[in-house]
Amino acid sequence: MSMKGSLDELHYSVELLEGSAALRDVIDKHIYDQTFALKSAFFAADLGVIVQQQVRWRNKMDQIRPFYTVKSNSSPVVVELLAALGTGFICSNKHELDLVKGFGVPSQDIILGGTCKQLSHIKYAAKHNIPLLVCDNEAEMRKIARCHPKAKVLLLLTSESCCEKEEMAIPFGSTLKDCRRLLECAAGELHLHVTGVKFNIPSCCQEAEAFSRAVSEARCVFDMGEELGFEMNILDIGGGFDGSEEQLDKVNQMLKPMLDMYFPRSTGLSIIAEPGAYYVSSAFTLAVNIIDKKTVARDCSAQSHDALSANDEPEFLYYMNDGVYGSFASKLLCDDSVATPLAHKCVSADEPLFSSSLWGPSDDDLDQVMERCLLPELSVGDWLLFRNAGASALGSAFSHGDQHKPPVFYSITEYDWQQIHNCGVTVDVRMKNFSLVPCCLKPNMSGASISTPA
Repeated sequence: MSMKGSLDELHYSVELLEGSAALRDVIDKHIYDQTFALKSAFFAADLGVIVQQQVRWRNKMDQIRPFYTVKSNSSPVVVELLAALGTGFICSNKHELDLVKGFGVPSQDIILGGTCKQLSHIKYAAKHNIPLLVCDNEAEMRKIARCHPKAKVLLLLTSESCCEKEEMAIPFGSTLKDCRRLLECAAGELHLHVTGVKFNIPSCCQEAEAFSRAVSEARCVFDMGEELGFEMNILDIGGGFDGSEEQLDKVNQMLKPMLDMYFPRSTGLSIIAEPGAYYVSSAFTLAVNIIDKKTVARDCSAQSHDALSANDEPEFLYYMNDGVYGSFASKLLCDDSVATPLAHKCVSADEPLFSSSLWGPSDDDLDQVMERCLLPELSVGDWLLFRNAGASALGSAFSHGDQHKPPVFYSITEYDWQQIHNCGVTVDVRMKNFSLVPCCLKPNMSGASISTPA
C-alpha cells in the first residue's frame, strides 16, 4: 500500500515502523514500488527526527522556547506535529498564518516575521488577533501603527557580517542609534507598544564575540525602552541552528552565561528562538531518478571532443527527474550548495568514482543542480538520495501550492511514537489528522544498499 501525505489535504497517513525497520527501508520500499512505474521523485520523512530534536532542545535549551520558522518547511504534517509538541511559530505570510491557525495554535504563540510586510498581511494579523510583529525601520512601524495599532513590536537588531555570504546579503536590522529613534517614535507619535528585541546570529558567524555583542546591545535597547515606559518582556535570539547536537551545545555554552548576566531568570523575561532547519533538515530525504546520461572526455582537445580516447578520464552528466524548477528552486535565487547525494544502488568499496554534474529535466542551462561531484558510474533508471532535504534548497517544494511537489511518504518508529506520548501530547486531541498505519515492507525488495561517496 502506498502511503503518502498530500500537502493539500487535512488527513494524511504515517507509516509506523516496527522492530528494527528504519527510514532506509521506507525508501527501498517506495523505490521498489516504482520499478515498473513512472519513477517519480519523492520525499521520505522520518517524523521521529523532529520528535528527537524537540527532546534535545528541551534538555539543552530549557530556558528558551522554540518558535518554528514555517517558511523552512510548511508541510502540514510538520506543522501539526510541532504544534502538538508545544512550539510557537514564525509566519511570513497569510498562507502560513492560516496553516498554523488551522491547527489550533493560540494567537499569542504566533509571530508575523519579516521586516517588509504587505499591508494585507498586517491587517490579517490584526483581524486574527496575532499581536507580535517584527520591525526594523520607521516606514514599517508606521504601517503597523496604521493597520494594527494594538500590535506588540519586536525591534530587530542588526548583526555584523563575518563571512562572505552574509556580507553579500541584503542588510536587515537597526543599529542602537536607530532603535532609540524608533522607540521614541513609537512612544511619542505612534502610540505603538514595543515589547522586546530580536537579534539573529547566522550559523556561519557564531563566535563568542558575536553573541556577547548581540546580547549586550539587546540589553541596551531594553533599558532604552523601559526608560520610555515600555514593558519590555520578550527577547528573541533568532535562528542559525543547523540541527546538529554539536552546534546546539556550542551555542548554549556561549549564550547561557551572557543571558544569565544580562537577562537573569528572576526578571521573568520570555526568551524565544527561531529554529527552522534545526527541526526538519535531517528528517527528510529526497529520492530522484536518473532519466538521461551523457559522457564527455575531460581535458581533451577540441579535435577529439566528440570521442573518448583510451587515456581520457570520463566525466558524466546526469539528468534527474527533479531540478531547480522543482525541489531545488532556491538554486535560482542564491548559490546555495547542495550536498553530494548518495547512490542508492549497491556499490562496492573499491568501485572508482568519476567527476559528475547533476541536471534537472528541463533543457535549460540554468537547470544545473550540482556543477561537480564524485559519484560511481550510474545508469539511466538508477536512484540518487539527497539527505538533509527538509529545509533550505530542498524545502521550497513545500512552500508553493502550484509548483512541482513530489509526493511525501511519512513514517515514524514505534519508539519515537511513544516519545510523543512521553512529551505529554494527547494524540487523539492534538494530532487528530494523523492516521497511523503499519508499514508493509516487501521481503527481498531490491537488494539495494546506499553507497557513501569517498
